[in-house]
Amino acid sequence: MHYDVFNGDADGILSLVQLRLLAPREAVLVTGVKRDISLLQRVSAAAGDTVQVLDISLEQNLLPLQRLLQQDVAVDYIDHHRAGEIPQSPLLTTHIDLSADTCTALIVDKLLDGQQRLWAIAAAFGDNMLTAARRLAVTLALNDTDTAFLQQLGTLINYNAYGNKVAELHIDPATLFRQLVGYHSPWALRDDFSSPYYVLQAAYARDMQQLSALMPAHNDDVLLLYRLPDAPWAKRISGVLGNQLANANPDKAIAIVTDNPDSTLMISLRAPLNNRQGAGTLCSRFVSGGGRAAAAGINTLPAQQLALFRESVIAYYARG
Repeated sequence: MHYDVFNGDADGILSLVQLRLLAPREAVLVTGVKRDISLLQRVSAAAGDTVQVLDISLEQNLLPLQRLLQQDVAVDYIDHHRAGEIPQSPLLTTHIDLSADTCTALIVDKLLDGQQRLWAIAAAFGDNMLTAARRLAVTLALNDTDTAFLQQLGTLINYNAYGNKVAELHIDPATLFRQLVGYHSPWALRDDFSSPYYVLQAAYARDMQQLSALMPAHNDDVLLLYRLPDAPWAKRISGVLGNQLANANPDKAIAIVTDNPDSTLMISLRAPLNNRQGAGTLCSRFVSGGGRAAAAGINTLPAQQLALFRESVIAYYARG
């Protein structure tokens, strides 16, 4: 048996699309919403099986990874999040790059010598790696129209990943992967007006209409914070909103706070684009928090700790 384990956002899905277009294989797909990163615990592999892991923190999956290695399961791990201590095993292959200007799809692009680069560019745009995405677009001499399409494609796939559960998404990430890998290139996706690109484009437009009534809950020289209600549309647009605000305010940290059904808060924190560090450190101070230097989050912050979180972010980035 082979297992493909991947984050349900643009980076995870399009990393796997690159790999499987070049090397198709039958696999058990293990994925979920963007915040569902403890995926290896759902892999019931046995000796001789293989596992491909994409775009989930090794640090957050260490115990199930160790279990798989002890069971003689070969694991290939590609990621750009906090890794912690990496197990030493001949069964484990790792390609982990913690640089703030990369993502998993760009690591895959290097491993594949750019053979599926169009998908990597879309993934980088979806992960808000705008400079890296445009730099790769130049290597293919893409015109502005094609580059803009790849940016929109990545944005839509990433937008689809946000929610507390798969039922809140427009398309199950496993289903979306199966649909996308059926297209030999993003251009084929654009030419098919029944493709998931157009399904997500229409849904995105409906959800984004809700933004007109939103105002920031906090805004100063250091931090811009929005609070969103416990509603499926709010969860779906939270990532896109965070990226838009980050790009428009490159010197500010961006926090998107979304109410959870249990009265806790879901936090998405982006470090200032001009100072892409510290987000993972800040979020890791809170239970259920973690992430990478440029972007991180907290899944279930007690509401009474919101002021502490806000002041921690302001104090950290005010130091420069």
